[in-house]
Amino acid sequence: MTVPRFVFSLSLLFLLSAGIVRGQDPGGPISLKGLDGEPVVVLEAGKKKAVVLFFVSPYCPTSNTFGPEMKAIEGDFGDDFAFRYIHSDSSVKAADRLQHASMMGFESPVLDDSAQVLAKKWEAKTTPEVLVIDPEGKLLYRGRINDLYLAPTKRQREVTVNDLRDALTAIREGTPVAVPRTEAVGCSITWRE
Repeated sequence: MTVPRFVFSLSLLFLLSAGIVRGQDPGGPISLKGLDGEPVVVLEAGKKKAVVLFFVSPYCPTSNTFGPEMKAIEGDFGDDFAFRYIHSDSSVKAADRLQHASMMGFESPVLDDSAQVLAKKWEAKTTPEVLVIDPEGKLLYRGRINDLYLAPTKRQREVTVNDLRDALTAIREGTPVAVPRTEAVGCSITWRE
């Protein structure tokens, strides 16, 4: 027995609108659970210019090296931007997310994306990788925090280019980001099977 095309199409449309196929309403906002188990709307910026997403992992030494700089950037730009720390690596346990946030001193929401809804939507692949997204959902910057690492095991003695700081400064001043895309260097996000 074959199912008429229009019945199949209606069924698929229903599943998509119900959010069953993708796990969430594809047209609605993505919410992830914070450390307290409460949902946080990831891209909710309020009156701020954009949301800064830091993809992090407690198991990635490169990501952890950038912890102090992530906090410093949040301190320097927190009046104009909302910050989120995203754990999309499927191997990270809840206890490790909590301990990592405490050790790093993260104050903005630390979110569980172990289902990898956000990472897949925005094609994040590395920790640390940064995305800056405006309230309309436009990607303004993607890539590295700075050029401390030129390759996974090639660390410079000092930073020479502050890519994320430069991007946030441009956005804050209402000017185009000079380099909106850089290559993040670090650890690959472990994908769910």
